[in-house]
Amino acid sequence: MRTERTEVPESGKGFVVETHFKPAPRRWFEDVPDEKWNDWKWQIKNRVTTIEALQKFLPLTDIERQWAERKAFQKFRIAIPPYYLSLIDPEDPNCPIRLQAVPRAYELDALPWEMEDSLGEERDRPVRGITHRYPDRVLFYVSPTCAMYCRHCTRKRKVSRLDTAAGPDDIKAGVEYIREHKEVRDVVVSGGDPLAFDDDKVEWILGMLRAIPHVEILRLGTRVPCTLPQRITEDLCKRLKKYQPLYINTHFNHPKECTLEAYKACMMLSDAGFPIGNQMVLLKGVNDDVATVKRLNHLLLMMRVKPYYIYMCDMEKGLGHFRTSIAKGLEIMDGLRGWTSGLAVPYLVVDAPGGGGKIPLLPEYVLKREGNMVTLRNFRGQTFLYHDAEQGKEKKGD
Repeated sequence: MRTERTEVPESGKGFVVETHFKPAPRRWFEDVPDEKWNDWKWQIKNRVTTIEALQKFLPLTDIERQWAERKAFQKFRIAIPPYYLSLIDPEDPNCPIRLQAVPRAYELDALPWEMEDSLGEERDRPVRGITHRYPDRVLFYVSPTCAMYCRHCTRKRKVSRLDTAAGPDDIKAGVEYIREHKEVRDVVVSGGDPLAFDDDKVEWILGMLRAIPHVEILRLGTRVPCTLPQRITEDLCKRLKKYQPLYINTHFNHPKECTLEAYKACMMLSDAGFPIGNQMVLLKGVNDDVATVKRLNHLLLMMRVKPYYIYMCDMEKGLGHFRTSIAKGLEIMDGLRGWTSGLAVPYLVVDAPGGGGKIPLLPEYVLKREGNMVTLRNFRGQTFLYHDAEQGKEKKGD
């Protein structure tokens, strides 16, 4: 049976954790024994993956029901671990956790300027799984699966689809490409989520990369500290320590995600020596106000996670209901700079449509604005058109 106590590392005990971090409510799962609840494989096995299963926990809104009626599951699947599902307030149809996890029919209403591959990753793909856009670093796509399928995913064209999975030969080909390109000193291992793999496979991939002399830095892109913190175990941390310097990029979007379980996961990673950075996505109805972002960043810092980026939501097909205006992003930055510690102030960036890379929203990079069309320049001096959301006219939740 459930107990109220959640163990935390010695370095995390005391006033901070007791005051600011509470266990997940385990709503609907109170009778699940602790040994199962804390087992990440049990969490994966018991994910909610259909609308029919979801209705057993939540009464659906009309817009959520319409998603199912339009056979949207054929495009981008559902997967919600019991842990993350338990964070949803069933009385609030606009709960920020619900908006990230539960599909709505808005996903099927693509706007004319939205793209299947808004970041142009396939254009810069020399071999399967590798995106080589920047001079000294690559993104290595190793897995199409995640603990949870976020509704704002920028890789909906491939994430959740097993036909996009990189097999052993594909992974070896990606490693060989990196080995042959000595200018690559930094590898971002991403997906999907590489920590959807078991420990042995994660270690197999990192071991091959760490054996390449010119690879100086490894980065692991994972959302499991947020959506499935049970995945972070002492054994996993012990294995990962072999491949330092290793940085963790994670993705928290709202203070409700900063539970005691998430705190424990981040403390374990930090205690094992891994710097952690957070990459928040600015989402309409989830975190598009100063107070929410400030509170999130304060909690992250107490979890030893550095707020690194705020991303404007990408121009991916079906994400129009999540996108906010650049003006909204700048308003949030104005509400952070000077009003809180510089540690709590991330960079606000646009991942330029068409493959321009990350562009900071600073005056020297924003060249022109005509109506909703904004001309941006990247580090190479190339220009890109970004279709801005109109301030105050973004789609509302249901």
